[in-house]
Order: sequence, then C-alpha cells, then structure tokens
Amino acid sequence: MLTIDIITLLPELLLSPFDHSIIKRARQQKLLEINLIDLRLYGIGKHKQLDDYQYGGGAGMVLMVEPIHKCIIDLQSRNNYDAIIYLTPDGKTLNQGTANHLSTHQRIMLLCGHYKGIDHRIREHLVTHEISIGDYVLSGGETAAIVLVDALGRLLPGVLNDESSALSDSFQDNLLAPPVYSRPSEYNGWTVPDVLLSGHDAKIEQWRAEQSLQRTKDLRPDLLED
Repeated sequence: MLTIDIITLLPELLLSPFDHSIIKRARQQKLLEINLIDLRLYGIGKHKQLDDYQYGGGAGMVLMVEPIHKCIIDLQSRNNYDAIIYLTPDGKTLNQGTANHLSTHQRIMLLCGHYKGIDHRIREHLVTHEISIGDYVLSGGETAAIVLVDALGRLLPGVLNDESSALSDSFQDNLLAPPVYSRPSEYNGWTVPDVLLSGHDAKIEQWRAEQSLQRTKDLRPDLLED
C-alpha cells in the first residue's frame, strides 16, 4: 500500500477529488491511503499565524519556516518517509518516469505551498524532491497534489481492472499512445482502420507501434530527443 500525507492550508479543497473514480477505488481497496494534514494546527500564537512578509521587501507573503518545520518533524516522529515532496512551479517537471518511480514507495509526504512560496530553509534542509506539474503558477499546491496523487494511484497494482492498461498509456515508453477506437466500426461515414478489425494480433501490435512513433514525431518530437 502507498500512503500519502499531504500538508495543506486548505484540506477541505482536497476532499472531493480523492473521493471519486479510480482514487476512491484505490482507497476502498486499501491500496492507497491519503491523509490530509492541516498546517494551521502548527501555526504560531493564538491566531495560528502561518505567513509573514519576506525579508528584503517585495510583494507577497511567505509561509514561515517554524510552522512547516514543526509539522514535518511531528510527522517524521511517527512515520518513515521515502520522499518529502514540495510542489512548486520551479521544481522538476512531473513525467511518467517520475510517477512510476514514486508509485513504488511505501510512504511519501507532499507539501503544498501558497502565496510567494515557503521559507527557503525548508527546501534546503527538509525537502527531498521538488516537483512541478507545468511551467505556470497556481494559487496553491493543492491542485498539483491532486494531479500527482492521481498519476500515482492509477499505477498501483490492483487499482485498474486491467493492469496492462497503465502500461500502454502515453509516455510509458517515451512515446505517445496510438489512436483508440470503439463500436460501431462505422459512424457518420467515419470508419475504424481495417487492421483493428482483422483479429490479427501481431499486425495490430505493429500498427499500434507505428502509430505511436508517428504521432510522437508529429506532436512531441522532443520526446524522441530524450
């Protein structure tokens, strides 16, 4: 089982996304455990302060070092973590290889940032991985956490009805997936390629391999450079 602990200012924002579809199934089958940790419980003073102005001036608030440090240390005192991941737009861009690797872990921690980010000392001394879901800025790390959890959850053995499905997804072999079709074989004058109706497994696999390569050349040639 993979356990994911998510440190967040807005735990209520993450309730619905993890209670539906494949992630819900993974949780029900005890293949995935998700724990939401409210960072405000570790806030400073009676007002549970979490953010402050940044040194050196400039617009935007920063999540303070002390509450995050107290939270992470508390969690580490009770659990062993394979990775402590900070979700940030300047991290390493998430790809399928990273998802595959992280899905083999037993327990990981996700830290969701807000405002201008977190005090950099947390990144220097406690975070083990920094992950981005793209070159853009979101209001907080919760959206990125949803993406990462979904990418990991569907890879866990037993989650998908057909475990081979995840292995044929785009990016698993650094290629885009081939086109897919379903019934009827003809609709509105649009037809399914004959080879897919042939029942010849070897020819079908060859066609799919050729289509994957061609689609990657046409749409994502950068993947072939890797």
